[in-house]
Amino acid sequence: MVNMFIKQLIDLALNEDIGHGDITTEYLIPKEINGIGEIIAKEDIVFCGADICELVFTRLDPKCRFEHCFQEGDTVHSGQTLSVIYASAQALLKGERTALNFLQRLCGIATHVRSYVQAMKNIPIRLVDTRKTTPGWRFLEKRAVRAGGAKNHRMALYDGVMIKDNHIVLCGSIENAVTTLRSVVSPLVKIEVEVSTMEQVSDAVNSGADVIMLDNMSLEQMKEAVAFINGRAWIEVSGRLTKSNIESLSQLKIDMISMGALTHQATSVDLSMRIAPFQ
Repeated sequence: MVNMFIKQLIDLALNEDIGHGDITTEYLIPKEINGIGEIIAKEDIVFCGADICELVFTRLDPKCRFEHCFQEGDTVHSGQTLSVIYASAQALLKGERTALNFLQRLCGIATHVRSYVQAMKNIPIRLVDTRKTTPGWRFLEKRAVRAGGAKNHRMALYDGVMIKDNHIVLCGSIENAVTTLRSVVSPLVKIEVEVSTMEQVSDAVNSGADVIMLDNMSLEQMKEAVAFINGRAWIEVSGRLTKSNIESLSQLKIDMISMGALTHQATSVDLSMRIAPFQ
């Protein structure tokens, strides 16, 4: 299923760029000419997406070949070559921008996430992402988070229970929401509740929540909440978190930090592709 989504995304991207034909390439470059394409980092990055690059060019030239110089998650320095592609020159020219767009975004997230992981290297708390991803890119962006060294939270609405503020309002209370879900979901499924006040923390604990997310709380509020929970549920912290204030959480007994910034604040890295004739 994941591969099907990715292939559809690649086809969409290629069709968006090529449309009914690349008028520059098709008029200038004969079909029989082969080429070699070299993808180069123009800044220090964390590598992610080699197989996505392959899928792009394979759609245009099924006989193309690849040499990848790094593994997923490796650090690549400015000026180094990420990958080499042997294919028809037309395929290289038509796929260049699409392949680079995928790689620049995926490497950008992985590089951005790595900076947070390094900031937390002395903090024994798991760093996870959220569902704040680019529509259609969920699987790819969460994979880039893993390449950067962090972990994934739930993939989507279908694979994890999280009772958020709007659920609580519509259900009337945390207790109503937890009790209803407990009666229908498997006992192997953890029930998480998002809270923002001490009253809600108390309600979540008393309702038997498995995981309690402390959302947008101050450090003092989090200290009070952690002391009250006292090991009766896993604790996740989210909101108001930056690289500069994460270290302050090391004194708290919490299990996870979740950050939408891992994906939605990442910027694409700078890559280029050089193409030359190849016999």
